[in-house]
Amino acid sequence: MDVSATYPLGESARDALVGHITVEAVLAGTVTELRVTPATLRLQAGFAEQGGNRQLAENLRRGAELVTFGDDDVLGFYDMLRPGRSTAAQLDALADRLAGGGATSCAALVREARAAYLRRGLIS
Repeated sequence: MDVSATYPLGESARDALVGHITVEAVLAGTVTELRVTPATLRLQAGFAEQGGNRQLAENLRRGAELVTFGDDDVLGFYDMLRPGRSTAAQLDALADRLAGGGATSCAALVREARAAYLRRGLIS
C-alpha cells in the first residue's frame, strides 16, 4: 500500500486493508480473529512520519516486522529485553533470530539495548 493515500483512509484504501471483513462474515462466524497486517502498520508509519512523528513511525515499522512472529514469541522477546533478564549472549541470539526472521530494525534495537545494558552493568 502506498503512503501517498490520504488520512483518514478513503474507501479504496480501506477496502484494500480490510477486504473480506464484512458484517455478514462476522455474523456467519467466518471472521474469528482480526490482526493488524504489516502493510497497515507501514501505512500508519507513513502517516506518522508525514505528521512529523518520526519516533512513532519507527515504532510502527518495527511492529510491522514483528507481525510474522507469534504472540508468545513477541511476549518472550519483550521479557528477554527487560534489564537483567538475559545475558549478553542471549540478547545476541535474540537479535540473530529477529534478523533471520526479517525483523532487521528490531534486531538492531536489541543490539542497541544489549550495548546499553553492558555499559550500565545491567547484564553480563
